[in-house]
Amino acid sequence: MVKDKNGRIVLSPSALNLFLECAKCFWLEKNRGIHRPSGAFPSLPGGMDAVLKKYFDKFRAQGTLPPEIEGKVEGKLLDDPRFLREWRLNMKGIRWRDEKLDAELMGALDDCLVSNNSYIPVDYKTRGWAAKDDSHSYYVNQLNCYTFLLQKNGYKTKNFAYLLFYSPEEVLDLDAGRPSGRPASLVAFNVEPRKVEVEPEAAYKVFKSAVQLLRGPKPASHSDCKFCSWGNNFLTFE
Repeated sequence: MVKDKNGRIVLSPSALNLFLECAKCFWLEKNRGIHRPSGAFPSLPGGMDAVLKKYFDKFRAQGTLPPEIEGKVEGKLLDDPRFLREWRLNMKGIRWRDEKLDAELMGALDDCLVSNNSYIPVDYKTRGWAAKDDSHSYYVNQLNCYTFLLQKNGYKTKNFAYLLFYSPEEVLDLDAGRPSGRPASLVAFNVEPRKVEVEPEAAYKVFKSAVQLLRGPKPASHSDCKFCSWGNNFLTFE
């Protein structure tokens, strides 16, 4: 079973997303170290995430919001870099321990807004195209977890969080005639802030169910899980 150095189960929003997708895949990964097959992980989203954090930090230092979200979101950027540095770390993040369950939930925030002493989680999402009407629905559990963790650490929250969708729009030729002969170009991004209602209580219900499942027997496959379906088909192949 997945545990930290203190022998305690530690789960993140991404682990809980796997639990929601398929309990069996989640149980096998955390209890047996059997992971779903995967290809090469794209590096662009991670690179964009790092660039966006630096970009937002520049405006944080100025006490302003990036112009593309000015007037489109509530509040101002959290101006305590010490907290944010800690909350952003994947190996640390913001955490809460449930003593009764002897388990811990942790999450790493991209950013945070503050409005009237309330903390609002913000997450950057890089997409290949503009967000659809339901694109935010895939991240509700993640935002629920962030809001729940803020509450459990003593911070007042709102009943919503923000997703910032970044999608490439066009390539701009900035200066094709530079002396070096090397043209400069810039990828322009479409930016869509989306306000998402959150339910912190739902995050705890998922967390509790996931911990209890890990301590029980191997569950059945989810009927829609393609990974389980492939594995079952492979075993019966002749």
